[in-house]
Amino acid sequence: MPTALSPVIAASARWLLAAFPPATGPLNQALAEAQAGHAATIAAALRYPTALDAELLDLLGPGGSGRLDFVTGADAPPLPDATHAWRTQVDETVVSWAACLLADADLAALAAACLAATHHGPGSVGDARRLTVPSPRDHRAAPLLRHPDFLGPIADLHRETLLGLLGATPAVTAPEPG
Repeated sequence: MPTALSPVIAASARWLLAAFPPATGPLNQALAEAQAGHAATIAAALRYPTALDAELLDLLGPGGSGRLDFVTGADAPPLPDATHAWRTQVDETVVSWAACLLADADLAALAAACLAATHHGPGSVGDARRLTVPSPRDHRAAPLLRHPDFLGPIADLHRETLLGLLGATPAVTAPEPG
């Protein structure tokens, strides 16, 4: 993974963990960090598939967490505060796509397979099994981070773009009997 994406990946994963905290305990924290990190890495690789895209990101910046904070109802801290400067490195689309991947393991597997079409290559994210084949322990460690209903407002921001990019169709739910 190019170093230009590292700050965006780290900040996007950190935002996800702050918005959807893991269950208590150091093991749960580590498992949730791994899942958020894999999701943000795959999302960033798909969002910035070429070296030129990564360089443009480095030049123009990712946009920050303002809209994400608004959607979740979080009070965004003032940007001049150095302890919250990492929020300027959050990429809204990367977070939204990562939320889609966290909520749907099948979509995550498809996204990981599509990395071969980017300059990052299929092995660039390492073993993303916690994301693509989550165990019951992974779900217990990050119940909010893996819950489609909680992630929905964030995932919905850019879900259609991700599905179009991956050539996937949205899951259709049958109407409830009347």
